[in-house]
Amino acid sequence: MPPGHKYNFLPKKELLSPAEIERIVKVFVNFGVKKVRLTGGEPTLREDLEEIVERISNVEGIKDIALTTNGYFLKERLKALKEAGLKRITFSVHSLNPEMNEKIVNRKVDLFRVLEAIDEAKAMGFKVKVNAVIIRGVNEGEILSLAEYFKRRKITLRFIEFMDVGTLNGWDYDKVVSADEILNTIKSRYKILELGREEKDTALRFKYADDGVEFGIIASVTKPFCRGCNRIRLSADGKIYTCLFSSEGHDIRHEQNLEERIKEIWSKREDRYSELRKLLREERGKKVEMFKIGG
Repeated sequence: MPPGHKYNFLPKKELLSPAEIERIVKVFVNFGVKKVRLTGGEPTLREDLEEIVERISNVEGIKDIALTTNGYFLKERLKALKEAGLKRITFSVHSLNPEMNEKIVNRKVDLFRVLEAIDEAKAMGFKVKVNAVIIRGVNEGEILSLAEYFKRRKITLRFIEFMDVGTLNGWDYDKVVSADEILNTIKSRYKILELGREEKDTALRFKYADDGVEFGIIASVTKPFCRGCNRIRLSADGKIYTCLFSSEGHDIRHEQNLEERIKEIWSKREDRYSELRKLLREERGKKVEMFKIGG
């Protein structure tokens, strides 16, 4: 949430309740959904996060539930979240320099508190990954230091190309450090093996030859994967978005025939923004901000 802009926050009473979220998840299970990720904004701001996790994890057919977080408020809640059924956590760390990390996330964040939460989560048995957005002129010089830090801890690090999500992050193509550049930088120090992309996954997967630790690159800009995307996003106020780059969501909160409505929305989707980026950036105006629908 870049500074200098006015943000309108929803009153708590307008947020989906845990029961409403559970109802919607149960319908998606009928369409074959097996995995749910709780993302942001920042999900640990929800006081009822543990109840949400527990309700979703108890839905028959859900095999995996994950959380994406900045990690700042997480350490004290790890035990309760594990007991509720959470299995996997993805953290966001864009720099090992505290000041640089704060610059990228636009907030005063205690980086060492986040790194402690990562180590604690791994020690407790969570499957842990870390995301790092790489921006030219900002943190591209830290690719190897980030790789080394999480390699030593045997944690999967995923480098992410800087994307033009929303309209407020100052995106420019010249700021994109491509997947090939990231990979070549890592190859300058380590021998790596390609693992390819798992079906319907967003990341290109690799592992270090010496210890087998995996890392990934999410290349939405230079190697788009629109045709294989099967993700749908539910916002905190009950709208679903069929693409990270959508301009409008579909309000399903009070939908009576929820299954038919979701089927109608999904069957009509034509999202190919990343494949048609240059054309659509000129034609499309405002896009939903990432802090509303997560990654």
